Amino acid sequence: MVRALKGISNAGFSSAHQQSGSLGPRASLVGSLVLALLLGALSALVMLPAAQHLRSLQDGERARATLHTSGSCMVGHCRVKFAADGRTVVADLPVGSGGGKNSVGSPLTVRYQADDPQVVAREDDVGGGGAAVLAVISGGGALLFLMISVVAALYVVRQRRAGSMP
Repeated sequence: MVRALKGISNAGFSSAHQQSGSLGPRASLVGSLVLALLLGALSALVMLPAAQHLRSLQDGERARATLHTSGSCMVGHCRVKFAADGRTVVADLPVGSGGGKNSVGSPLTVRYQADDPQVVAREDDVGGGGAAVLAVISGGGALLFLMISVVAALYVVRQRRAGSMP
């Protein structure tokens, strides 16, 4: 019975994959480059601008707010409710905000732009918050995968040279 199951589990693989059990160096090179580019793009195009946006609200107006809609605040799915200039405002927290584990109705302090109360951030996040941390982590990951790509490229070149010598 066990032998029959082992044969079924490997039925879809080619004999090359059954023998080596891993991807070749070129596939590793391409995969590492793709991951490096994706992590670098996440850091440079998403997380750094989010951190800069959060920092831009450091001098904003301060207000007491309540969490109106909870969710994954790090990706921008939280809303807060607060009073600005005598009117009630319900605004989305930006990408990179913390506080996602708070329940609806939890009190918090926010900062908002005086001319546009819809632009708001938690006061705890105006230093850059989780967006700055994620920018550093994804940038570091991009550098790691870039280094792996360099090592894989050197391996491919050395393997090619060794194969061409008589």
